Amino acid sequence: MNNSSLLTADRATHLKVVVLSLVCATVVATVGIASRIGESRQGQIEATVVAPAKPVSAAAAVDRAIR
Repeated sequence: MNNSSLLTADRATHLKVVVLSLVCATVVATVGIASRIGESRQGQIEATVVAPAKPVSAAAAVDRAIR
């Protein structure tokens, strides 16, 4: 048995890789769903609103020479 590469691995090694990847994907999806559900309180999402300040324009009083 040469299981050092996926190209030469036997069927059991391929099965282990597939099962481990499915378990990891399930854990990541579960954590993502759980964090989204715990984010809101009683169905309301809170947000901080920042009002923009007045527009600012910048101009240079000195002409610049392009060399």
